[in-house]
Amino acid sequence: MSTKVGDLAPDFTLTDQNNNEFTLKDLIGKQNIVLFFYPRDKSHGCTKEACAFRDNFEMFRNQNTTIIGISNDSIERHQSFASHLNLPFQLLSDENNAVRKLYGVKATLLGLIPGRKTYIINKQGIIAAIFDYQFNPKRHVTDSLKAIEKL
Repeated sequence: MSTKVGDLAPDFTLTDQNNNEFTLKDLIGKQNIVLFFYPRDKSHGCTKEACAFRDNFEMFRNQNTTIIGISNDSIERHQSFASHLNLPFQLLSDENNAVRKLYGVKATLLGLIPGRKTYIINKQGIIAAIFDYQFNPKRHVTDSLKAIEKL
């Protein structure tokens, strides 16, 4: 399955770095959502991406937008990553890649590296934009800000 702009964002429930359950539908009707899938905690590109989202967190919040990161790292690894970088947003653990598959986020480089893909979901739960730049993690943040401003 692969999601596209205009689709209703598939609902899911995962656990975050603080052992709290997160369900996407709980935000629908309340806030815009930046849902970003990234390969791995503590890797160079993923650290740059997470820090860029952190550094622009207030700009997203001022646009009534929640940022959610997803990788297949464990809850414990997410705790360490979020704490080390002072990340003010949730990191969800998708250890069996079920949500990654639900959204159609494919691995790259001969299937060795989990894909990096960002979904902008409006308050109605519709996917408004998708960004897929595996090797340009900061662009996910700048393009997300531009997309949110248009909602």
